[in-house]
Amino acid sequence: MSTQNARPCNPSRLSRSLAAAFGTLFTAGVVHGAVLYAGRSPLESEHVPGTSAWWPHAVLAAAAVVLSIGVFVHRRRAGRRGSVLLLPIGERAARRVRLTLAAARAGTGRGRALAAAAPAALLLYSAFRVGVQIIGGLDPAFTVNAWGGPTYLGAMACHYLDAGLLMAASAWLLDKILLPDSGESRTGTGTSAQCAGECSVRA
Repeated sequence: MSTQNARPCNPSRLSRSLAAAFGTLFTAGVVHGAVLYAGRSPLESEHVPGTSAWWPHAVLAAAAVVLSIGVFVHRRRAGRRGSVLLLPIGERAARRVRLTLAAARAGTGRGRALAAAAPAALLLYSAFRVGVQIIGGLDPAFTVNAWGGPTYLGAMACHYLDAGLLMAASAWLLDKILLPDSGESRTGTGTSAQCAGECSVRA
């Protein structure tokens, strides 16, 4: 038996193009937030009671915990490895995007590509928005009547919770819309088998 031809399998390996896109949008958001903070108004805004929406976000946080545990257990039972947080910018996601765009150019998958446009735009915008809030949120007017406000930490916690849930929902929709990767089935068994094949030791 020889292990020289064995190929390491990493289902969560990052796609350079997708990681660069998300990183660029996040960085642009940070810069935009800094510009907003630099041009902030010297006038103080008055806090309006009832705008913090802590109770709805407590429910959302609990739902997010339950959902995260469910996803973790499901992936473990399906034999899937790697962090689910990296799936939207992984190599497998990039391949599925390319396959879907190629089908759209060929005229056989335009409806699928159009359906994917909205969740993809929301996913990308969320990366930008998360960056904006880091420095832009230092302006008291930015957080005084925001969800989780009036404090910076409270507002960021609620904003990031919302962003995380929106990004998770967008990623889930894209997973249902995009064409599957080569050898990947909708149940995930094809992907596991493909990964196992890549990781096997050739005789």
